Amino acid sequence: MRRGRLRVLLGAAPGVGKTYTMLEEGARLRDEGLDVVVAVVETHGRRATSARVGDLETVPRRTVVHRGVTLDELDLEAVLARAPQLALVDELAHTNAPGSTHEKRWQDVEALLDAGVDVVSTVNVQHVESLTDVVERITGAAQRETVPDAVLRAADQVELVDLAPQALRDRLAEGVVYPADRVDAALSNYFRLGNLTALRELALLWLADEVDSALKAYRDEHGIDSTWEARERVVVALTGGPEGETLIRRGARIAARSSGGELVAVHVSGQDGLRQGAPGALAAQRSLVEKLGGTYHQVVGQDVPRALVDFARGVNASQLVIGVSRRGRLAAALTGPGIGATVIRESGSIDVHIVTHASAGRERVLPRLGGALSRGRVVAGFVLALVAGPLLTGLLAGHRSEDGIAGTVLVFQLLVVVVAVTGGLWPALLAALLSGVTLDLFFIAPIYQLTIAEPLHLAALVLYVLNAAIVSYVVDQAARRSRAAARALAETELLATVAGSVLRGQDALQALIGRTREALGMTRVRVVQGGVEIGEARLADEGRAAPGAPGETTTAIAAGADATLELTGPELQAADRRLLDVVAAQVEAALEHSELSRAAGQVAPLAEVDRMRSALLAAVGHDLRRPLAAATAAVSGLRQTDVTWSDADRDELLSTAHESLDSLSTLVTDLLDVSRVQAGALAVSPAAVDLDEVVLGALDELGLGPADVELALRATVPAVRADPVLLQRVVVNLLDNALRHSPPDTGVRISTSAFGDRVELRVVDRGPGVPVERRDEIMVAFQRLGDTDNGTGLGLGLALSKGFVEAMGGSLALDDTPGGGLTMVVGLPAVGGAAAAGGGGAASGGGAASGGGAAASGAATGGRAAVGGVAGDDRVRSAS
Repeated sequence: MRRGRLRVLLGAAPGVGKTYTMLEEGARLRDEGLDVVVAVVETHGRRATSARVGDLETVPRRTVVHRGVTLDELDLEAVLARAPQLALVDELAHTNAPGSTHEKRWQDVEALLDAGVDVVSTVNVQHVESLTDVVERITGAAQRETVPDAVLRAADQVELVDLAPQALRDRLAEGVVYPADRVDAALSNYFRLGNLTALRELALLWLADEVDSALKAYRDEHGIDSTWEARERVVVALTGGPEGETLIRRGARIAARSSGGELVAVHVSGQDGLRQGAPGALAAQRSLVEKLGGTYHQVVGQDVPRALVDFARGVNASQLVIGVSRRGRLAAALTGPGIGATVIRESGSIDVHIVTHASAGRERVLPRLGGALSRGRVVAGFVLALVAGPLLTGLLAGHRSEDGIAGTVLVFQLLVVVVAVTGGLWPALLAALLSGVTLDLFFIAPIYQLTIAEPLHLAALVLYVLNAAIVSYVVDQAARRSRAAARALAETELLATVAGSVLRGQDALQALIGRTREALGMTRVRVVQGGVEIGEARLADEGRAAPGAPGETTTAIAAGADATLELTGPELQAADRRLLDVVAAQVEAALEHSELSRAAGQVAPLAEVDRMRSALLAAVGHDLRRPLAAATAAVSGLRQTDVTWSDADRDELLSTAHESLDSLSTLVTDLLDVSRVQAGALAVSPAAVDLDEVVLGALDELGLGPADVELALRATVPAVRADPVLLQRVVVNLLDNALRHSPPDTGVRISTSAFGDRVELRVVDRGPGVPVERRDEIMVAFQRLGDTDNGTGLGLGLALSKGFVEAMGGSLALDDTPGGGLTMVVGLPAVGGAAAAGGGGAASGGGAASGGGAAASGAATGGRAAVGGVAGDDRVRSAS
């Protein structure tokens, strides 16, 4: 009997559509004539998933009673007895109830495969055994149910069911994934946007590795040696020499240029063990490779180039990084081409990068324009003229004849050309004169005499010297232009590097002077403004002269009205001064930009203070006038002696005065608090605070009952570190704001949850909400959304709340309420640095944790809110 085929649908998180896709595929295959049954499906109450089961044949589940709880499990024996061609088995990582044939559902699947039944199953990436620790660090939720990687890698087909993180959150908010009472907790814990993005990346990378393994197996099976560049894989060849670190970092940068790039380092050791390299250096380089996320390998091969190329092809590398040979020119001439040349010839479709490691840490100095050729080349030209001339004379003198004079002249002409190419104009002229004298003395009759019998011979000798001079002049001009082009290129690179440094956000002035010092070979470059040094770049290399050493000069160039660019080092040439004029202009522009930025930075706080002052005056002019006028009118009325007030009228006037003065006191207190927050003088007394007590105190202060507020306070949430007085002020402000914007017949919901080392308190309303682009605006003091209602205070509530929360080390954020409205989320650090277990996470089998409390109903007694009826394992809390 053949073994069945396993197809696994992999998802990044619950709700991406794995089960629905599995049922769709089952229906499609059933319509094509395949015998398909639903062995087990977990709908989690989702209507669309339940409807998708449709008329697919379903094998009844087996009922198990465990500790008084009835559980429905996969009936393996019934499915085996039914013997379908294809079985749909949901949630591969599920743990079976005690007493089942197997402990895990994936073991049931193995039994079905052994019986020849094909299986389509589902699993979330957080249940992959090798990824559980990573998932726990990301989400803060430990996974108790896992599937061994070997089971998934042995599957005949693994497919990714993908959904964008924001799309999944939208589905969750619409109630498609979980019931409405679990949406808030899920969105604030496991289904955070960052969590979903990280889980999605994990799923994609795991599947990419699986595809890469399958591709390698296919290439091995079919004997394919050529490179398939499905992924950027960079191989770095290490010798154990000091250049290894440079090569590794260069390879890492190349691999990082493409998403999913991989770094592989390899060292080739000889079969006799003689070509081993420095063990300490190799160990350090291996550590660096692993730190950069790469892998290290060591192979044995007598032919190093062949071993490198074979290894690169074996790992399907797209690029190979090697270092330039450390051999000298003489060694290269004697032993032939090095490893680099052979690797390039043998690499085929693999790109080869040869890195000049010897100069990797050396400063780049601009070429000097003094002479067309270097002094060494000129000396070499003179030596060649003085040595090669006599050697040629001795070699040709024994074979001279009248018929061979033309060949002799061509040989000496070739010598002059070689000397011109090597040393330039003056060595070539010397070689031409010496060779002319040599021809007359040793090859033209009369021999050994400087006598020219024929005028034609004199003309030939003059033309000979003239040709030599022309060739040497052309070589000299070509060298000059080459040096000038190199100089222009270096200057362009200097300016481009400076511009790039500025664009990348680096300090423009420091980038200018640092790059100028390196390019010109100076020991120190600095900028002085108004007699004060504001920037300096100094040579700190060992073995080099310090600034001010003998032989150095200091050059000063004006860089603005009161700024000077000073350079200390070798004497500058004319071309260097031309470049420095450009650098000085750049320095002047950088100083001007810095001055403008500094002025703008000083103006910004003044503008903010002016805006606050204007807003304060406008607010005082209106919002404080109303309660002050009402209180004044009430008190003035009471003081009138010509009016007789009834007791009811007197009470009404006193009540008006009291309410107005109370409102005035609140407004003044808020103004003082805003001033303290703005000045950074807010006194905070942090302590361990129970959120339940703070919420109950806020409800009591506002006189709210169960008809106004719905409570969902989880008892598993730990205490937070905060100032209890300030925190209660925050909750009061947020509740007041939420109630003011909620519909008349709709209350406000308060919930708490814990995630990692943070605790969140959420105040949820069902009002009109706030557009995303206006959320930052309403957090500013003296701002009310729309600024149309001047009777609702100064607009300080949210600004004060934000300032208070941030002063306590927390955060205040605004989010959309699923179904419409605004949710205000207060995040605070938990006492002890970690939230209690059970504060959030994913439930087994792909659901979000629901071990916290459900919405609790409250009862009011004498203006106090009572909390009770908390579901799950939360303990009941109450307030007297």
